[in-house]
Amino acid sequence: MFRHLRHPVSREVIDSALVLFFPGPASFTGEDVAEFHVHGSRAVMAALLSALTGLPGVRLAEAGEFTRRAFEAGKLDLAAVEGLADLIDSETEWQRRQALRQMEGALGHAAGLWRDQLIGAMSLLEAEIDFSDEGDVSGALVEKAISGVEDVLTSLRHALGSFRMGERVREGFVVVLAGPPNAGKSSLLNALARRDIAIVSPQPGTTRDMIEVRLDLAGFPVTLIDTAGLRESVDPIEAEGVRRATVLAAKADLVLRLRAVDSPPNRTSVDPQDLMIATKCDLPGQVGAGELALSVQSGVGLDALLRSVSERLGALTNPEPALLTRERQRVAVTDAVAALHRATASGHGQVELLAEDVRIAVRALERLVGRIDVEDVLDRLFAGFCIGK
Repeated sequence: MFRHLRHPVSREVIDSALVLFFPGPASFTGEDVAEFHVHGSRAVMAALLSALTGLPGVRLAEAGEFTRRAFEAGKLDLAAVEGLADLIDSETEWQRRQALRQMEGALGHAAGLWRDQLIGAMSLLEAEIDFSDEGDVSGALVEKAISGVEDVLTSLRHALGSFRMGERVREGFVVVLAGPPNAGKSSLLNALARRDIAIVSPQPGTTRDMIEVRLDLAGFPVTLIDTAGLRESVDPIEAEGVRRATVLAAKADLVLRLRAVDSPPNRTSVDPQDLMIATKCDLPGQVGAGELALSVQSGVGLDALLRSVSERLGALTNPEPALLTRERQRVAVTDAVAALHRATASGHGQVELLAEDVRIAVRALERLVGRIDVEDVLDRLFAGFCIGK
């Protein structure tokens, strides 16, 4: 409805607005909700909020309060809330896809199936415990229960295997620029960032500390790091920068190993996955086999470099977004896996202990989706939300 909004006391018109009503439980929060779509100037917002908060029982929402109400009404589980937070913060296409899948309930749905299977196994084990003395049941119930537990254990281990990829998409892949001094690392960083971040100088050893920049490279979230030139140095500060560069390159998801075409080929041992780049290819020199020719000054090779980076990072991911993306989720699933591993390893041992391990796994899955032990997690999560969400 298109309406004039008036001050409840003075009856003065505040603004003309589109007013939408969402009856519960079909609304986002599950409650009756009204939205005022007004012109977004500060004066209009101030006047409207002043009028609304002057009404009895009306106050400003706390950060994330609408989403908290949706969670408490059962409209979202904890994993979906985390997905919504990630969607709000997403900067790249891969982050958007992964967060949307979480928000739409992929992890919550999977956790529900796992939990249902385990509860079914628990019911079989409880039947074995309660009625085994009566001769009405046999060890076949335990066999069937263990078979179901093993199926869930396999699925949980598969989900755990996706965690590193999910975390990388959420946090960003680490790509390191490495090579000797004056190989063009800082120039390449500036070119990819499309702004001057690092100092570029013909003087060797200009970069002594790491310089980081977050980028969207072909839809992948990337933390690109410029490092100190790799060489022997008597300067203790530069030597420490070289040491840190070496350590960082060993931990990176991808290393772009640069050398100028007029410098000797890289004879050090490198990872086969490193991307070898011959820079300053517009100058006289030799581009080695397996090296990508690049000139930051002319732009030659930049598109080919971006394609190669995209291919290398794409090889680290799966076609489908990961189920697990946060450390909290990994810990919950790891706890469930440990309990189910104990259960299956015990075989036909004491049935009471087997049932208890399955029960521990069920509780871990309930923590995963926020059925238990959730308040501290919610408080931290909603602290990062805006007021209107």
